[in-house]
Amino acid sequence: MAGASSLQSGIFSSFVGDRLVQSTQPLSQLFHYNPGPKRVSMQLSRSLFGLTNLLFNRSNLDEFPNSKNKRLRPGKLSPRRPVPDHIKRPPYVKTRMAPGISTGPEVHDLKGIERMRASGRLAAQVLNYAGTLVKPGITTDEIDKAVHHMIINNGAYPSPLGYGGFPKSVCTSVNECICHGIPDSRPLEDGDIINIDVTVYLNGYHGDTSATFFCGDVDVEARKLVTVTKECLDKAIAICAPGVEFKKIGKTIHDHADKFGYGVVRQFVGHGVGRVFHADPPVQHFRNNDGGRMILNQTFTIEPMLTMGSINPVMWDDDWTVVTQDGSLSAQFEHTILITEDGAEILTQCEA
Repeated sequence: MAGASSLQSGIFSSFVGDRLVQSTQPLSQLFHYNPGPKRVSMQLSRSLFGLTNLLFNRSNLDEFPNSKNKRLRPGKLSPRRPVPDHIKRPPYVKTRMAPGISTGPEVHDLKGIERMRASGRLAAQVLNYAGTLVKPGITTDEIDKAVHHMIINNGAYPSPLGYGGFPKSVCTSVNECICHGIPDSRPLEDGDIINIDVTVYLNGYHGDTSATFFCGDVDVEARKLVTVTKECLDKAIAICAPGVEFKKIGKTIHDHADKFGYGVVRQFVGHGVGRVFHADPPVQHFRNNDGGRMILNQTFTIEPMLTMGSINPVMWDDDWTVVTQDGSLSAQFEHTILITEDGAEILTQCEA
């Protein structure tokens, strides 16, 4: 990902998919930007190198002997849902290729801030509605359908749809799924946990948020994981302000997760967001020594992913769904925030 210095670990924006592996080529050679002499640790298409198993171990779906939860299996996908022609689409929809991370932070004027508030508000409302649908027996495809219609009925575009070929309007990540679960025909079961990740594109600006919900009677261990993950996000947001180093986010999250023995996923990161879906800086959720400080009127996401066991990701053959290597549960929460003079404003906080 683009940054002021080389990143030491292979990291992905939380919605870049599997199309990237670490490289030290200049950013301009990778995504046709011209950032000057800056060199970064970037991610390139794995298909170009045949490195399918370098960052993601494609283990057999049955090879998770240590988890008590029933393994996820891919379900059937419904056809792509249409979007009315009058709704403005992000530029990447026409190409169906993931554009990668844009260089430079997302910093806004007053008009841009108001548009970010509007997109964030809608994303929060959609996520809140999606959460009310979670119950045993509902399929993740049904959740996607409801989310899709609510977004387009509000004049917005569901940002995930068509991003790098992603086939649905929301991500639904159940149990051991770390992120990027594709909604399908699988019904939710009593005791499941599910992360729903919503991004909307409204008036040229993206609002990005997610939360993990309980389905029915969820056991104490899973509830604790979800609670601590939410606490990690809240604590990280609380330290944000102009001039604060981004690396403090990772330390804050990692320190709190360590208190409970949870793992912090490293391969997926937060990101700048606004006029583009993914921009600088990559926001790492684990302890790191990256440079960079927060800027007044800057917007970005924080989205920690915690696990009860292995933090190593396994990618399914759909090239999106990422699960824990040992089948242990994973939880995630995400907000889009705006750096203000007084600290941070949560743009995706759902109002009561």
